[in-house]
Amino acid sequence: MKVFGIAGHSGMGKTTLLERLIPELRSRGLTVSLIKHSHKDIEIDRRGKDSYRLREAGCGEVMLLGNARWALMHELRAEAPPSLEYLLSRLQACDIVLIEGFKNGVYPKLEVWRESQQTAPLGSGWPGIIATASDVPERVPAGPAIHLGNVKAIADLVIQHARPFPASETGDTPQLDST
Repeated sequence: MKVFGIAGHSGMGKTTLLERLIPELRSRGLTVSLIKHSHKDIEIDRRGKDSYRLREAGCGEVMLLGNARWALMHELRAEAPPSLEYLLSRLQACDIVLIEGFKNGVYPKLEVWRESQQTAPLGSGWPGIIATASDVPERVPAGPAIHLGNVKAIADLVIQHARPFPASETGDTPQLDST
């Protein structure tokens, strides 16, 4: 299993890019999974449903199985958030795991940056950023840039630079980024 990250500030279009990138990677015969980190509390269950009630009653984990999918919910309660390595170990085998968020992780990443959002890019100072995808690539201040609409070139970059996890130049294991 190889990993590749999509990073950037909120509102830059990371999810929109991923919606276009995933089908491109799949069209090349790759199996793709994704881990998305959110700095917000998430709720995938609904109040009043049996699974919600049982989770609220104190279950550490609740697994839901339906006709089209299954999901495992793990309550952190007072636990520290798990490492990216731990989360990756919970995924089924696949060719590539795309990681949205975890900006501080040490693995290759593409930054998504839109000048119109009036926020400075993360840039090459962040660990692992190897290029930037932008709607104005000629205005990216540092490093290689690809047009955000060129999904084929972005997929080429992902395939070329994705690598097994947790291998890194420093030997560090990426840590969960709370920002």
